[in-house]
Amino acid sequence: MTSSQTLPVLQAALVDLIDLTLLAKQAHWNVHGPHFRSVHLELDEVEVQLRDAQDLLAERMAAVGGNPDGRAATVLATSSVQDIGSGPLAADKVVAQFADRLAAVARGIEAKLTDLDEDLPSQDILIASIQNLDKAAWMFRAQEG
Repeated sequence: MTSSQTLPVLQAALVDLIDLTLLAKQAHWNVHGPHFRSVHLELDEVEVQLRDAQDLLAERMAAVGGNPDGRAATVLATSSVQDIGSGPLAADKVVAQFADRLAAVARGIEAKLTDLDEDLPSQDILIASIQNLDKAAWMFRAQEG
């Protein structure tokens, strides 16, 4: 059985993961400059990881009686992820932005883990998401000069 706090925590994490996914694709399309190719490809890898995480999270929500909401309007209204801007994006700027945003989402999810002490399977899913976000952030930070 899940606690009454489970669904809001999962929904908040879901919209942040969706927003990060969209930003990764935006950056993928607009990155330029030195290291273009490696950053371009890394963004695709991160996008796939984020999509897998959000799917697992949404399915958990449905399994415990919730209704995951990944609509654009919901993401726009409730995401805590800072935007990256539009137009051309220098590869070094993308690397720094994604290192920051991935880590910020991980810390935001981590701060709510104790709200899921009565729902260990959901907590486990979020812990795995944090681990993957931290790894992706580290991979971007390792490229910073």
